[in-house]
Amino acid sequence: MPIVRVENLRKSFGALEVLKGVSLKVERGQVVALLGRSGSGKSTLLRCLNGLEKVNAGEIEIAGHAMKYQAAALRELRKDVGIVFQSFNLFPHLSVLENVTLAPRLSKRISKVEARETALAMLSKVGLREKATSYPDQLSGGQQQRVAIARSLAMNPKVMLFDEVTSALDPELTNEVLVVMEKLAADGMTMILVTHEMEFARKVATATIFMHQGLIHEAGPSKDIFASPKTVEFRQFLGAA
Repeated sequence: MPIVRVENLRKSFGALEVLKGVSLKVERGQVVALLGRSGSGKSTLLRCLNGLEKVNAGEIEIAGHAMKYQAAALRELRKDVGIVFQSFNLFPHLSVLENVTLAPRLSKRISKVEARETALAMLSKVGLREKATSYPDQLSGGQQQRVAIARSLAMNPKVMLFDEVTSALDPELTNEVLVVMEKLAADGMTMILVTHEMEFARKVATATIFMHQGLIHEAGPSKDIFASPKTVEFRQFLGAA
């Protein structure tokens, strides 16, 4: 069974239909890159997968959860489906360690000791264990984004979603974050990421989906889709990237 199954997803904002019947499957351990121009629907699709946007039609099953919009069901889904955004969304008044332990303690009701051990392990995974007692404003943008990733990992998710997580960072800090994401992929984490990092998609993503005007326009194994794009739109997109 695929860990993510989306069937004929439709999403509108008022009269504007952003997703026009999107279907896809993601297998456990796959890394899927979502590419497309601004307004193609890729970030909306990602937000639908975490229940942040309510769909107008279609079905979503992710990490064993059939999408339902009751608060309790969404809480259970988000224990298994982590999401990291372009903005870091760290609490400025909490230390790095406190930021990472907060969600597991509140939603999973685990002990302070266990939450701390998990948080330190996840901070080690993203190369920031030594920053545990620092506060967000003492960190670079790349470090803050890595803390945001550690915070999601501390929930032990089955699927990780990344929405343009490097777009606000300069090239050096971008590389810091991409290295962490590449390690997660190597460890077998199922990941779906909206990105403009073409080389990362080509090198790390097992599959790439190109979205155009609210539809999946082209999709396939990354090595094939980059080597031989089949549509004019995708060729133009790659040429402009």
